[in-house]
Amino acid sequence: MRHIPKITTTNGTTALAKGRGYITASQTDANSPLLAAVRTSRRREAGGPRLSVGFILTNRFTLCAFANFVDVLRLAADEGDRSRHILCDWNILSDTMRPVASSSGVTVQPNEPLGDPAKFDYIVIVGGLIDEIEDFDSNYVRYLRRAADLGVPLVGVCTGAFVLHRAGLLDGYKCCVSWFHHLDFLEQFDGLDPVSDQIFVVDRDRLTCSGGASSAHLAAYLVDRHIGRAQASKSLHIMMIDDALAAEKPQPGIPMDIRTTDPIVRRALLVAQQHIDTPLSVEDVAKRMTISKRQLERRFQSALGMSPQVAFMDVRLAFARHLLETTSKSVAMIAVECGFCDSSHLSRNFRRRFGYAPLDARASSVVSTAA
Repeated sequence: MRHIPKITTTNGTTALAKGRGYITASQTDANSPLLAAVRTSRRREAGGPRLSVGFILTNRFTLCAFANFVDVLRLAADEGDRSRHILCDWNILSDTMRPVASSSGVTVQPNEPLGDPAKFDYIVIVGGLIDEIEDFDSNYVRYLRRAADLGVPLVGVCTGAFVLHRAGLLDGYKCCVSWFHHLDFLEQFDGLDPVSDQIFVVDRDRLTCSGGASSAHLAAYLVDRHIGRAQASKSLHIMMIDDALAAEKPQPGIPMDIRTTDPIVRRALLVAQQHIDTPLSVEDVAKRMTISKRQLERRFQSALGMSPQVAFMDVRLAFARHLLETTSKSVAMIAVECGFCDSSHLSRNFRRRFGYAPLDARASSVVSTAA
């Protein structure tokens, strides 16, 4: 049973994932919906691939996220980069077999119709543009629900978590979304709070990641789990990625010093982050959140002891300091990227906030790095 998708429970018992609970391997019998997966595992132990993945690409999916994920599998599957499906097997699934357009316009041709999901260790849904998710075909939803009933783990890449939630397949699970789509998630799924400060999340038989480069690390996690760490490292190194990152690695989004548990304040700060180069007024942010300006000001005062205007300026200045410390961009360029009129405007506000000039922040960072 070595290559059946498994998890380890809190008491150390190895279990097969099914829905929101656990079924231990000893509990499977001839009537178990996991029996097909057990038989598939036995065939693989006889010489077949150790890891088999089925991909479903949404319309206008993110090409980078898909390519990173599948290339880790490809490079782990064979010697060098010969791309033979030996240790890993992957197929792009479709109900129509028509090419699927990515968000960049590049199309990908599926190579297998929807069939028995139990033949795969994982079904991966690669999302893309937010506006396209509502049109996700009902045939795919039925297929994903059948996969869940059979205990096949489901993986949401990029906005794939949105697709899984719409299908009712993330109820009771933690999920990961990109910091950039955090607000979109809150608006579409009221009352839910996704993880947006780490690159991927593994919660029993649901795995989700923020997309982009993080999909390579989630794929490497699966390769490590089913084939071995050496193959996972080999894939990443060929792709010019230093090492596999753990799920808890923070997303490389815009850094923010402000911390709060108030959901309204957090959403407002995310809006400010997403408009750093063209700052919104407090009134505009409140309108986007469908609350009054006065309500927003009260929440900020209660949660942070400061006005939204001051907090939004702190977000911009923190990002400016981050760019000064981690890039060689000029102060003038950073000023534009952070929504300031010019370098003098940035310098005045920066000195008022931190007590030193922008170039001093860069100099101290260089000294610290050299030390």
